[in-house]
Amino acid sequence: MLLLTNNPRAAKAFAEGGAAVELHDCTLPQLLVKARDYVHAGHKLLTHPLSGSVKPSETPYKSMFLSAEAGGLDLSSLNIIESAIALCANFVPPADNIPESVKNDFMEIDLSLVSAGGFVDWAIHSSKKTKTECVSE
Repeated sequence: MLLLTNNPRAAKAFAEGGAAVELHDCTLPQLLVKARDYVHAGHKLLTHPLSGSVKPSETPYKSMFLSAEAGGLDLSSLNIIESAIALCANFVPPADNIPESVKNDFMEIDLSLVSAGGFVDWAIHSSKKTKTECVSE
């Protein structure tokens, strides 16, 4: 599992938890294009690139999980990331002069969204386990 993010707070939190992390100093639209490049290379989206109700014009930060292993092109992931890129293009990007306190709030919101639901904890821990066999009695 790979975390693709432009949020330093999420990168730090998940790296400390054992996840593979790729932190980019880029805008949200640029991050979505990087995610699309991964999808073209055969990775699957594991979380939605526009999760939550925060509009792309409101936040500069986004984090999303992709499969660590590349396989064949996943058309569902491709459709989702292409739709996210198109939707993002319809919004005016957030201002460059966002106060630090507001940036911190946006980083925390993004971290909360990508951490929600327990999926991440399960995925990180299950990827560290060795393959086991389940035997019913």
